[in-house]
Amino acid sequence: MRRRRPSPQPWVSPSVLPEEKAFFEAAMADVKRFSAPPAPARPKPPAPVAAQKQKEDLEVRAALGRPLSSDEILETGDEWLYLQPGQSPALLRDLRRGRIRIQSRLDLHGCNVEEARLELAAFLHEAQQWRWHCVCIVHGKGLGSPGRIPVLKRLVGAWLMQHQEVLAFAQARPGEGGSGALRVLLGWRQHQRQQN
Repeated sequence: MRRRRPSPQPWVSPSVLPEEKAFFEAAMADVKRFSAPPAPARPKPPAPVAAQKQKEDLEVRAALGRPLSSDEILETGDEWLYLQPGQSPALLRDLRRGRIRIQSRLDLHGCNVEEARLELAAFLHEAQQWRWHCVCIVHGKGLGSPGRIPVLKRLVGAWLMQHQEVLAFAQARPGEGGSGALRVLLGWRQHQRQQN
């Protein structure tokens, strides 16, 4: 059986003596009333997740310039995995397990799409000069993006697949950035032989 709540009692103003009222008014004589500050403008609502996802897919397709084949890219949940066709699956397994030491890192936090693309291109050029074989690209988790969708994550993966020297990439280990970063395996010697 439900208990009924007692109905609230109406508020009764305490009686004020005329002397108290006069004293209060005298004390408040110099006080000026402040006007209420204007209400802050309402922020624009974030783009709907479906619309943001569609925009992200268009940007990935535009960046890549060609459709992805299922042989090239595997996406399991939040994890991106890529293995260049013709490469041994053992490379990807060793990369994912952290058996290949990271030689340098690039952090793209705070970059817009164009800045990130230029930074990545410059970093890969530097990696080629130094002949780094394993690097880490920190693209972030998209927590600051509209709809909290990691746009750079998808774009960085698409950009990396355009480079012949990228043999494989996989999500970074938890201590290296986890789902906000990629471990990238580079094959400079093989690429150089193909050009000659």
